[in-house]
Amino acid sequence: MENKFKEFSANESNPKWENMIKRENIIYKRQNELRSEFERDYTRIIHCNAYRRLKHKTQVFFSPESDHICTRLEHVMHVESISYTIARYLGLNTELTKAIATAHDIGHSPFGHEGEKILSNISKNEIGETFWHEKNGLDYVEKIELLEDLIKDKQNLNLTYAVRDGIISHCGEIDENMLKPREENINLDEYKTPNQYAPYTWEGCVVKIADKIAYLGRDIEDAISLGILDENLEELYNILQSKQVINNTVIINQLIQDICMNSTPEKGLCFSEDMFNLIKEIKQFNYKYIYLSDRIKPARRYFYLVINEIFKTLKSAYDGENTIDKFEKMKKIYPDVFEGFEKWLSNYWNFKRDISYKNDIIFNIEDEKDFSRAIIYYIAGMTDNFAINEYNKIIGF
Repeated sequence: MENKFKEFSANESNPKWENMIKRENIIYKRQNELRSEFERDYTRIIHCNAYRRLKHKTQVFFSPESDHICTRLEHVMHVESISYTIARYLGLNTELTKAIATAHDIGHSPFGHEGEKILSNISKNEIGETFWHEKNGLDYVEKIELLEDLIKDKQNLNLTYAVRDGIISHCGEIDENMLKPREENINLDEYKTPNQYAPYTWEGCVVKIADKIAYLGRDIEDAISLGILDENLEELYNILQSKQVINNTVIINQLIQDICMNSTPEKGLCFSEDMFNLIKEIKQFNYKYIYLSDRIKPARRYFYLVINEIFKTLKSAYDGENTIDKFEKMKKIYPDVFEGFEKWLSNYWNFKRDISYKNDIIFNIEDEKDFSRAIIYYIAGMTDNFAINEYNKIIGF
């Protein structure tokens, strides 16, 4: 039955509405504004640089020669499409799912989840904090990404609470076959680990599940295209109990239909028991033959070298109260590398800072943890190719 969740949709009749559309700061409005609050969030997201860079970030397979292998941006588009279909059928707010889905992976580092693990190890060693892309995505839209306003002042995105919550709550690992939104309007700084809380809205829950649906099927399709599963297709046929064409469209269609038919406001968003068990089998198959494949291991070692060398080189400019002087010296040795970092960093610290930036000063470069944190944010925003080019500049003469 369609529209089963309509009375819980994110709209003005929802008791949570004022919390959903709350922003940290008032944003400008044009005369005759045509967009809703969530539509404004969506357009802010697609105009920011972190979103644009997703087209050059790894989803699973690094630097494929084929143009048809999934990138991080394509994955985001899949999640948006899937969440739209589910939300529309259930009677939820598709503008909100669109904004959350479009922004959900904005905090991903270069080189996919492998890059995330490497940055997390650096972060734990340097500042005692775990790096995870959901939290980094929230930090990016709240602190790092800048857009010019009507008078060309540069300010943070200042998204609504519902969208910011959806970003940090989207972790796609669902171990229980039931998902409902939380009631509490928490301070999002309370998040300390991925999947710690359920999303605040049903729409956020939809995106969380759409994320899993999107990557399960597409990763298999890409692996088949690259010949990685040639020796394991029979096992996959047995799991799916079918020898029909195995591609993303087939798998996505089955999962979307199942969750739409089985979900209710009372039970929550859920799959049938058979489909949920199938999802777990597919996930185990993907980890065994795709994510932990021997074909990926050389790239993983390369990612480690690239990210760690960039971090160590930039960190070498730290010298306490003398950091600015040391920074200038390092610019002479690695001019392109440090000038690029300085240009980025000047948005967020008070040395050589353009007065048109209205966002907060968030880094004190004389503080070692702040300096390390700035480098981690900077590396996290890099595309795969940009990170490799920076590495090549460091090791070259």
